[in-house]
Amino acid sequence: MKKNVVVLNCGSSSVKFAIIDAKTGEASLTGLAENLGNADSCMTFKTQGKKQQGDLVANANHAQALKAIQDVIASTGEKPVAVGHRVVHGGERFKEAALVDNSVLAAIEDYASMSPLHNMANLKGITTAQAAYPDLPHVAVFDTSFFQQVPQRAYLYALPKKLYEEHGIRSYGFHGTSHQFILDSSASLLNKPVSETSIISAHLGNGCSVAAIEKGIAHDTSMGFTPLEGLVMGTRCGDIDPSLPGTLQAKLGKSVSEINDLLNKQSGLLGLSELSNDCRTLEEAAQNGHEGAKLALEVFCYRLAKYIASYLIVVPSLDAIVFTGGIGENSSYIRSTTMAYFAHLGFSINNDENLAKRFGTGGNIAHECSSKPVFVVATNEEWVIAAQALTFA
Repeated sequence: MKKNVVVLNCGSSSVKFAIIDAKTGEASLTGLAENLGNADSCMTFKTQGKKQQGDLVANANHAQALKAIQDVIASTGEKPVAVGHRVVHGGERFKEAALVDNSVLAAIEDYASMSPLHNMANLKGITTAQAAYPDLPHVAVFDTSFFQQVPQRAYLYALPKKLYEEHGIRSYGFHGTSHQFILDSSASLLNKPVSETSIISAHLGNGCSVAAIEKGIAHDTSMGFTPLEGLVMGTRCGDIDPSLPGTLQAKLGKSVSEINDLLNKQSGLLGLSELSNDCRTLEEAAQNGHEGAKLALEVFCYRLAKYIASYLIVVPSLDAIVFTGGIGENSSYIRSTTMAYFAHLGFSINNDENLAKRFGTGGNIAHECSSKPVFVVATNEEWVIAAQALTFA
């Protein structure tokens, strides 16, 4: 019997939605309502292999979008048993998924100061969906939960300790549901229990993070207090000198908000290339001689390799390095360029396998003489959310 769960991922101007069989991971419905609040708001969804346009009015808000989503779900005839909500920031309180009640809603709002764009949108999605599905359990699944076992030596910043004790200033980590899925999938590929599986997982998309996982437990990760820290990303700068925001503010005469926008939305691959944040566009442009695209990709891979290399000391019983996310799953160029930095450590990529492992086809891309496997795994965060929500149904 199917155990269908509605999975909702509410952003500031969008709602991703799906119906997932929590037992098998099969999606009978996937969709996206986007550009909410704007004249070009729209909704598309896919069911039974057919892509369709949803009925969404111009300038639709979250409540209207979720009503339209509810209508689409009803039209499928599927009977969900729970609603799983992605929530970006759960601070230190939430070490696992939580059944939504008033105290959980209040905590999500409290943590909004650490993730204002994401958490308030998540909160709006939850409360609106509760009205749409009042008889179903609503479950919050937090990006940060997977990293709650990271030790203090990894998550504390070298700041006055009172900032942590009084204001929660520390590294939290994100993309937790993806890294959890990659851990579980890697354990299956290795034919090992999750509790004995040790990997370095690289989630690479418009947002990017690396996690060091030793024997099933996360010991470090590249994202920090916010998703800005760490790797070069599509439009985020990643690690920079902490004095730079103040320097830029003084030199450019911009506000704190404007500098924050520059670091989050105008930097990364987009800023370096002066062309695009899309890795596919940059790879094509680089092949055609675009120097900015070449530079952006070179910096991206170098910084990624440095992070992976630093985590080799965190994961002494390493079983595999794993690539996932839109870039990690599909860019053979990024994978081969990054892993070339590890040749002197015994890693070797099989070029044919690397080229073949794309568009949902995963597996080991390492040469048979490689010191360790290098996996490509297609992530499925929605399945993780559905599975965790099902425990409360």
